[in-house]
Amino acid sequence: MNRGSGKSSDETLIEMDRTAWSGGEENNGFHTNSDKESFQLENAAVDKQQQSKDSVYFRDGVRRIDFVLSYIDDKDGEKKQDRRKVFEANLQKAGLDLETEDKSESEDGKTYFLKIHVPWEVLSTYADVLKIKVPFKANDIPAKREVPMSWLFTPYRLPDHVMHPEPDYFTYTFDKSKTDFFLIEDKETFFPPSTRNRVVYYLLSRIPYSKEDKDKKGIKRLLNNGTYTAAFPLHDCRYWTRSRDANCESERYSLYKHWARFSRFYKEQPLNLIRKYYGEKIGIYFAWLGFYTEMLSYAAVVGLLCFIYGVATFDNNVWSKEICNETIGGQIVMCPLCDKKCGYWKLSTTCSSSWQSYLFDNTATVFFAIFMGIWVTLFLEFWKRRQARLEYEWDLVDFEEEQQQLQLRPEYEIKCTSRRVNPITQELEPYLPLTSKCARSMLSGATVLFWICLIIASIIGVIAYRLAVFAAFASIMKDSPTNKLDVVGSLITPQFATSVTASCINFVIIMILNFLYERVAIKITDMEVPKTHVEYENKLTVKMFLFQFVNYYSSCFYVAFFKGKFVGYPGKYAYMFGEWSGLRNEECEPGGCLIELTTQLVIVMVGKQVWGNIQEALVPWLRNWWVSRSARNHPESLYSRWEQDHDLQTFSQLGLFYEYLEMVVQFGFITLFVASFPLAPLLALMNNILEVRVDAWKFTTQFRRPVAAKAHSIGAWEEILNMIAVFSVVTNAFIVSFTSDMIPRLVYLYVYHPGTEKSMEGYISNSLSVFNISEIPSANRPEDGENPDWFDSSNITTCSYRDYRYPPGHEKQYQHNMQFWHILAAKLAFIIIMEHVVFVVKFFVAWLIPDVPSDVKARVKRERYLIQEYLHDYELEKLKIQLSQNGQNIDQCTCPTTASSPMNIEVVSDCLT
Repeated sequence: MNRGSGKSSDETLIEMDRTAWSGGEENNGFHTNSDKESFQLENAAVDKQQQSKDSVYFRDGVRRIDFVLSYIDDKDGEKKQDRRKVFEANLQKAGLDLETEDKSESEDGKTYFLKIHVPWEVLSTYADVLKIKVPFKANDIPAKREVPMSWLFTPYRLPDHVMHPEPDYFTYTFDKSKTDFFLIEDKETFFPPSTRNRVVYYLLSRIPYSKEDKDKKGIKRLLNNGTYTAAFPLHDCRYWTRSRDANCESERYSLYKHWARFSRFYKEQPLNLIRKYYGEKIGIYFAWLGFYTEMLSYAAVVGLLCFIYGVATFDNNVWSKEICNETIGGQIVMCPLCDKKCGYWKLSTTCSSSWQSYLFDNTATVFFAIFMGIWVTLFLEFWKRRQARLEYEWDLVDFEEEQQQLQLRPEYEIKCTSRRVNPITQELEPYLPLTSKCARSMLSGATVLFWICLIIASIIGVIAYRLAVFAAFASIMKDSPTNKLDVVGSLITPQFATSVTASCINFVIIMILNFLYERVAIKITDMEVPKTHVEYENKLTVKMFLFQFVNYYSSCFYVAFFKGKFVGYPGKYAYMFGEWSGLRNEECEPGGCLIELTTQLVIVMVGKQVWGNIQEALVPWLRNWWVSRSARNHPESLYSRWEQDHDLQTFSQLGLFYEYLEMVVQFGFITLFVASFPLAPLLALMNNILEVRVDAWKFTTQFRRPVAAKAHSIGAWEEILNMIAVFSVVTNAFIVSFTSDMIPRLVYLYVYHPGTEKSMEGYISNSLSVFNISEIPSANRPEDGENPDWFDSSNITTCSYRDYRYPPGHEKQYQHNMQFWHILAAKLAFIIIMEHVVFVVKFFVAWLIPDVPSDVKARVKRERYLIQEYLHDYELEKLKIQLSQNGQNIDQCTCPTTASSPMNIEVVSDCLT
């Protein structure tokens, strides 16, 4: 394709000679103080008090403000002044229009604002360079037929002008040499503001600010060294009211009115308007978040039904009745749960926790675990289809990551001093030597490994806390007044107190380590010097998620798969750091460890969500309130549009990264451990309904307008979600087998029940083993005064513990009995069967559902066909016009008859054109 590459005004930044940025004459294009004064005098005719400054246009009211830079003119900032002088001169050489607002016009009296406008010539040149798609023909494919009974969804729909702010067009990559091929009615409004600010930022990131060192370039470095204090595109109006300027779109107001208010939580999202205002990258995030929330509603309903099933069958819980029965559970004496400080206890004291456990540990648990394995596949497959539709609707079908990868990060260009020939473009490009790259990667990997080890060490510390403090709680709470409370007295047990306090401590440690590691991850990713923005985000994504995975999920993995699994038995207990440590491994209650896993999951998951929402909503609001407290009552005529946006919070380049990370961590909670807590999807749904509106409110009201960026997918997060989806099948199968009591109960019901009729009666006695009290070593026996008053050592000779072992006096006493091996075999068989069933269904569903809808495929083919046809007709018509013009002028052109000389070819060329 022929790109506009002419020189002079059409010269692109990429094609300009490096000497063109040397600065030229001293004051070429730069507003000195005297220039500013004269410029203000020339515009004195404009009464600024009558002209509203809440405007997105230059003083002439014609040229739109596409970007704003702010700075404070320090008394001792000569270097900064020189940088600004060169930088702004180079901006003007690149073809940008500049206009400066003097500090006397600002609210604080010390901030200058430099307004930037990109003219058509520059805009069209870089639209060509960045391969931006623009309309060339109205879409003639009939709209898809309405869904039957679509009127039922009317209350949830938004007005059509909000959902579809632009007509539907066929689009093609912009070519400056073929401007008459495209549907250009008004050059000033042809490219939306999001595209305009994207082009300006592309220029700002690559223009040098030093005459001596041409590698010193880019607005990021100028912001870091304090030359400029801020750089941002403008919002188009105040969010709570329309702009007074009739030419202004007031899209921010429409977004706030129809999307960013919590009262609109039940409405669909105006994705096309979000994309038009913020760009495709932010649009695809909200599309994914909305789709994820929608799919969560189905999982939440099924999870709620499973919980209701547990409540409805509450009275059928035979084993809990036996525990609570004074003639059964009240007569079973249990062995001490810790050394010396714990006494003997009766099984009936765990009555309440046994009933609670049944709500989540019942037959419906197995069904829900299998359902979630299939649900996660449906979610990912249907998202691929939704994403494919958005790619077509948002002109991203031919958007290739390679085009983004050709755009090197300015930081990479600056830090890489070595050069080599690109095999594709045959041009010199910066590169990082292999030795340097390997050294940086090894240092980065070692740093990540160190932090992961630090997390594991902290988790071991929390486990040691649990083991150490349990004995203290057991001793303290033995005669605690809370035991006499009617409702909660039976719930406050040493196990409960240990679990809750450990979970809270673990949550605080998670938050602290997370805060520290975020900064470390960014530093080591910067140190690796990734080549492109895509590579940078992917590297950071892997580092952050690997850390977060260990940080957030390790405590849940401990409770689910390690607690109570390596306990030993009375007389031969297992210790965490050896017997010398005195930290005896924890046991599960007779009700199982599932209820404790549920407690851990709820505290970490809900705590993270609440803390995240506070950080996202309250902190930016307080900061903005504090910054603008002296100016928020100013009228529009004094409080300018650029000052209003300057007082808002900056949306960092990694802002969306943290939004994705928050949701993917939540996704892990509701998939990896959902078998222990069927209500997790419901809690996630409630959070996400709030999250969508909080994020919308934050983007619309609390943050400066982000620079628009393109993205055709959610990037590396899609692979991470797929990984979690596969891993969740394994974890839920293990939770059902080894954490819940489902398999032991089924084995007892079908194999070991003594009666002719299948019943769970006698299960509790069957699930406990017996130990001779006289054989308990002195190091494990309770100290004097620790045993309850009812304990009489002369009458009570044995105690029970949770395991399947032969009783004392048997030839294989205290060894695992045959039932233990039967249950273990059943657990392993269940894992294998469940995994294979779910994986087969997952792969079948993935194969059955095509990634791209058929109507989207048809539209893509139609558009490509039309592009070829219209381009052919356009070139043919253009050739006819050229030939007719050449025919009229042929008499005026004398063409040599020889065809061997190069000059003859040039002359012929001149004649034809």
